[in-house]
Amino acid sequence: MRLKLLTVALALAATPFASHAEDLLDAYRQARANDPTLSQADSTRLATDETVVQTRALLLPQINAQLSLSQTDVNGPNRSTGTAADGSTVLGPDLGHTRTRQQTATVSQSVLDLSKYADLKAAKSSSEAQDATYEAALQQLATRVATAYFQVLTNDDALTFAKANEQALARQLEQAQQRFDVGLSAITDVQDAKAQHDTAVAAVITAENTLADSREALTQITGKPADNLKKLREQLPMDAPAPNDPKAWVAEAVKSNPQILASQYNVESAEHSISSARAGHLPTVDATATYGKSTQWYENNGTGAANAINRLNGNGRGQTTVGVTLNVPIFSGGATQSRVRQSIYQRDAAQDSLEATRRQVVRDTLNYYRSVVAGISKVEATKAAVESSESARDATQAGFEVGTRTIVDVLIAQQNLTQALSDYSQSRHQFILDKLLLKQTAGTVDVKDLEAINSLLQ
Repeated sequence: MRLKLLTVALALAATPFASHAEDLLDAYRQARANDPTLSQADSTRLATDETVVQTRALLLPQINAQLSLSQTDVNGPNRSTGTAADGSTVLGPDLGHTRTRQQTATVSQSVLDLSKYADLKAAKSSSEAQDATYEAALQQLATRVATAYFQVLTNDDALTFAKANEQALARQLEQAQQRFDVGLSAITDVQDAKAQHDTAVAAVITAENTLADSREALTQITGKPADNLKKLREQLPMDAPAPNDPKAWVAEAVKSNPQILASQYNVESAEHSISSARAGHLPTVDATATYGKSTQWYENNGTGAANAINRLNGNGRGQTTVGVTLNVPIFSGGATQSRVRQSIYQRDAAQDSLEATRRQVVRDTLNYYRSVVAGISKVEATKAAVESSESARDATQAGFEVGTRTIVDVLIAQQNLTQALSDYSQSRHQFILDKLLLKQTAGTVDVKDLEAINSLLQ
């Protein structure tokens, strides 16, 4: 009894595996722990947060301590000389040297510096922008994992259909050869069947390589081998987007998409940077308190016990100085004006980036909304195409056996069925992905969405 192609494909797909099949949540958990892209975004976020701490530190008291020790030779470069009784030159007495030890502690506090306050606001906005960027990376991780996961399933189905098609064409080649051997068909039928079978063998090899690459793509995200994955069950809920209004999705995306939020924070940071640059024209006030202590003594290296060590100032007295410094910038060669212009240009660039991001998000939101709506009909249409192609293939095969259809007709029908099966598999997977991508553009995708998809696997 001749097996239908769909029956063969399903039988191959249902072959049991020795290892436990992984699902989408398993892949996502592995990606959360191992994905370098998400890890990089997290490290960048933490590094940016440290900028806030460093900027705030400039507004807090600064404490410094200094200790120095110096020595001065009393003789100087020209030591005195004399003449001995025998006429030789002798050096005069060593007058020794002076040593000084200084200890200083300084506490300074910025009293008025508007540029530092503006820098702190800019750093906070940059930190919030990076937090939003990390949230975008986190949501993108969910869609990247799902996309890679379903690409494996799609390519796995394609390989299954390619193998089933090759087996069916092998039987067609065998039948054509048998009919030729008994004189019921021409050699051209055998040649046509052989050509199609050879093409099917090549398609299997291509499908195997494509599947292997898609598995590596998933492994690249999760850090774990992706050998045995659960597949979508046959019956899927064909639900329209909720709310079923594209304008509502666009409004939610403009409000909640983390990429838009990050761009908005970048604009705020650039605005504060302009204020900081303009504050370069304004005076600053700093308060300082300094405590210093200096000790100086004289050491005589000449002979004689009385001159061994002669301390001039054995105990230095400490001094405390408190003051306020007013710094008024007058002219810096045009650097301050240049920084203001530069900051304005950077703000304009940030605003343009925000607008470009907003437009892209709106476009993506509408595109995925339309894809979900169209996907409902596409899944149903491709499913019907599979059934029609299978019926057409069977009818063509029957016609060939009674002589009303040619072997070429049978081979074309076989190809049409294989393509219909592939289209049906791809449309089912893409429908699930489009629903997830729609939520990502709206900025609302989370683990619960992956859990809902995971419940559709078996």
